[in-house]
Amino acid sequence: MSDLAWIEAALTGARPQAMAALLRYFRDLDLAEEAFQEACLRALSKWPQNGPPRDPAAWLILVGRNAALDRVRRRARDAALPPEDQISDLEDAEAAVAERLDGGHYRDDVLRLLFICCHPDLPKTQQIALALRVVSGLSVVEIARAFLVSEAAMEQRITRAKRKVAGANVPFEAPGAVERAERLGAVAAMIYLVFNEGYSAPDGPGGARGGLCDEAIRLARLLLRLFPAEPEIMGLAALMLLQHARMAARFDEAGAVVLLEDQDRRLWSRDMIAEGLALIDKAARHSAPGPYQAQAAIAALHARAQRPEDTDWRQIDLIYGALERMAPSPVVTLNRAVARAKVAGPAAGLVMIEPLEASLAGYFHFHGARGALLLQLGRRKEAREAFDRAISLANTPAEAAHIRAHLDRLMSEAQAAG
Repeated sequence: MSDLAWIEAALTGARPQAMAALLRYFRDLDLAEEAFQEACLRALSKWPQNGPPRDPAAWLILVGRNAALDRVRRRARDAALPPEDQISDLEDAEAAVAERLDGGHYRDDVLRLLFICCHPDLPKTQQIALALRVVSGLSVVEIARAFLVSEAAMEQRITRAKRKVAGANVPFEAPGAVERAERLGAVAAMIYLVFNEGYSAPDGPGGARGGLCDEAIRLARLLLRLFPAEPEIMGLAALMLLQHARMAARFDEAGAVVLLEDQDRRLWSRDMIAEGLALIDKAARHSAPGPYQAQAAIAALHARAQRPEDTDWRQIDLIYGALERMAPSPVVTLNRAVARAKVAGPAAGLVMIEPLEASLAGYFHFHGARGALLLQLGRRKEAREAFDRAISLANTPAEAAHIRAHLDRLMSEAQAAG
């Protein structure tokens, strides 16, 4: 692994911890972000020469805190920051911070940061966008893609959210039990968006940012420790575990997408599957179904199938029907149409998909699914048009390559027929 690769992975993994601690110190989102960015710049300068610190998060917290204090002191015409060689030699101080973090500060700080970002004074869309930016460090482009909106619109959304937090005197403390329960929905949605950002592309150059899926699962486990009897948090954790269990089989060596039915199931993580199945079974015993539990139940049916042909598509279709009632959305209907096609044939799936075009015209997966069904029905010209549209909307090279494979198949069949 190159210097930049391991440093990026370390900075990504340490961000929630470091940002949360810096926010506790300074109670200012912008100053905490600036301090963290300054610490990252110094890490890029120092770590390739000195090697990784004992605890990257502790190192970033101390350097970031010193950098922010320097900003504050300069504004007050006070003492300047100590020389670079002094603040970069953090062995003793770093160990003390790491010990405190291991002792429980980390959990409290991260939850405080999550709940501030998801404060009820903010609209839900701003809550999630701000948490993605501040807690997980996603770029505005990445967040805009997750929300299917323009980069400019997302930039404005995040700016408004920061201004609201700064101007509303939001308390920089973890809320009480009742208020925490009320904010769980926004926090869970944010965590799942973090997961999806990491899940959407393969690792490596041009692929997913390392550790986002693991980070999302870790945050979900953290919430589970605080809310051990909340079935929707169990469902969220189970859903991510069952999906992440397939990661090693989802892309081939060239980074091309491997469809679920073509994946080598021997590569699936049995430990993650076992943990996910146990969680969804535990959640079901509460008899309080919710959207995350429904999605996890669908993932569980895939995980339990030893072979693609063993998949219970009829049950999946039924669960998607329940999910449509709990959380109606064109994307849910699109997924149900794919399941319906497995049960009743591609024509039945296409009947469900066609009315979604107006709402999903800019959605890559809509055109890819529609093209696949048209191809199964032998409507090659329409399938080609759908695949061309999907390629133009692809978010990653892997998605585009997957659709190009369908187009190559169409061309080969046309040449053979000619």
